Amino acid sequence: MAISISLTVNGAPISASVEPGTLLVQFLRDQLRLTGTHIGCDTAQCGACTVHLDGRAIKSCNILAAQADGARVTTIEGLAKDGALHPMQAAFKHCHGLQCGFCTPGMVMSAISLVERQPNLTGEDVRAQFDGNLCRCTGYHNIVKAVLEGAEGMKSSGAASTAASPAASSSANTPAASTAQATA
Repeated sequence: MAISISLTVNGAPISASVEPGTLLVQFLRDQLRLTGTHIGCDTAQCGACTVHLDGRAIKSCNILAAQADGARVTTIEGLAKDGALHPMQAAFKHCHGLQCGFCTPGMVMSAISLVERQPNLTGEDVRAQFDGNLCRCTGYHNIVKAVLEGAEGMKSSGAASTAASPAASSSANTPAASTAQATA
């Protein structure tokens, strides 16, 4: 029996019916056709499916779509504004923080969340916090470089100011909070 859900995805209100076992990643990809969120492992290990739920990075293969009812979800498609890349996206492009690109959307989403929580990062911080995001192509050097450059871009553009917002801090008590812990 289908469940009705209402949420905001990339700033747009969405109402839909989902089967009780539908994962958020399946809902985003299959029903909303937001295919930038990738399915990599189906076990919450690789981070390719990372999105923001109420301002926190979560692995969308590890949460039911019904659990996102009433929430704000941001996918990689929702980052660019008026045709301009988000500073983290621009940094990944500039630093070539990708190879095949499959993991890149999840890496970018995790990086933004990391910078919002910890704006003054070192390369060591990035490497430690990115243990839940796997790239099978690179040695991570350019990914770390991109995250550090993106952090500076977010500071100068004001994009890192959402970390203190009530929605971001109140999400620690949501069903997705334990999933979000594993993402960074």
